[in-house]
Order: sequence, then structure tokens, then C-alpha cells
Amino acid sequence: MNQISTPPSPIKMTPAAIAQVRALLESRGKPSLGIRISVRTKGCSGMSYTLEFADEKGDFDEEVKVDDVTVLIDPKATMFILGTEMDYVEDKLESGFVFNNPNEKGRCGCGESFHV
Repeated sequence: MNQISTPPSPIKMTPAAIAQVRALLESRGKPSLGIRISVRTKGCSGMSYTLEFADEKGDFDEEVKVDDVTVLIDPKATMFILGTEMDYVEDKLESGFVFNNPNEKGRCGCGESFHV
């Protein structure tokens, strides 16, 4: 008997990240499909992660459902974030999303950009 297996999700989210995305979507003031994760050329190491509200799914976006949160992944970013865990961290000096990417080969000193 053949079994159909589903491929692993390209990104995982911690409960803190899910809660923060949910809070951002609820506070936006208008309905949103979810968030879109992209990778842009930036910084001294080459690339950085970007997040934006997504009102609709692009033709080639990869859609990931985590609980009740929809995450769209820009097709140009998929190969750079496979296996990544998205977290949300708060401490005394700053708060924000953190991407723990096993594919990263290095990061710049300020933590703003990475390379694979």
C-alpha cells in the first residue's frame, strides 16, 4: 500500500511568534489573509528577513497554516528559509522576531543580515 507523505513545513513558529503575529493581525484595523515572509538583499552579510501584512496570496507564494495563522512565503525566499524556526523574543532592551535558520553560514555583527 502506498502512503502519501506531506513534505515538512518550510518554517516552524514558536507559540510566542504565533501569539505576536495573531496580535499584530488583530490590531491592524482591517482584515488580512496573514503575513508574508520575504528575504531581501540588505546589510553587510547579504540578506535580511522581511515581514509584511498579506491581503491576498500571490500566484507562487507558499502557504503555511500554523494554528489559525496563515504565513505566506515569497517564492524567492523559500530556499533560504527551509527548516527555519520563527520566534518572538522580548527583553529589557528590545523585542522582535528572531529567525533561527540552520542554513545560515554567518551573520553580520549587528544581527541585521545573514548569508547562506
